Amino acid sequence: MSITQNLKLVRKAIPEEVKLVCVSKFNPVSSILEAYEAGERLFGESKVQELLEKYNQCPEDISWHFIGHLQTNKVKFIVGFVDLIHGVDSVKLLNEINKQASAINKKVNCLIQIHIASEDTKFGFNEEEISGLFVENLDAKYPFINFCGLMGMATFTDNFDVVNNEFKNLQLIFNKIKALNYSYLTNFNILSSGMSDDYHIAINNGSTMVRIGSKIFGSRNYSV
Repeated sequence: MSITQNLKLVRKAIPEEVKLVCVSKFNPVSSILEAYEAGERLFGESKVQELLEKYNQCPEDISWHFIGHLQTNKVKFIVGFVDLIHGVDSVKLLNEINKQASAINKKVNCLIQIHIASEDTKFGFNEEEISGLFVENLDAKYPFINFCGLMGMATFTDNFDVVNNEFKNLQLIFNKIKALNYSYLTNFNILSSGMSDDYHIAINNGSTMVRIGSKIFGSRNYSV
């Protein structure tokens, strides 16, 4: 099936209130343009160099999301145009984003990544770290960061009970933080969880934004 046909099926499976990020990483610009012509405007990339190349070749009204592990030395290249950074996984990265955003006088939208999976290869704050982070005066500490919500990635497994429990835990953390009602949480309303194989489970556990790639673009071409 074509990308356009795939998108129709995906759209049917996602509630209207849930935002779709088309994960275009490792796919050519031509594939992004086909999805764009089908009406999509949110695209997710995980490599800074690849994002920069595509940004310069694609329509200006695309909303670019950075969804990968962001190295601190690459932050300066994307803060000027990226609309949302999904995987803010350390205080070190928060500090660098705030520093680079300050340099261009721009408030950058960020999601804090929570480590919910059993795999050590995934990044993110644990529950204890996240509790400590959100009791600080983040308005004062990070004036150039807009805390928009949380992001999490479940364990890569066929055991959907495990995945369901991880997303459920992520939702509990999200709700607990929202209940704090601090001034810096005014825009804290995004729960980014769920990918091609588990987005339906994530939506059942409160996800407001899903990141879908292979179900739209097909198998990834890592040579791009």
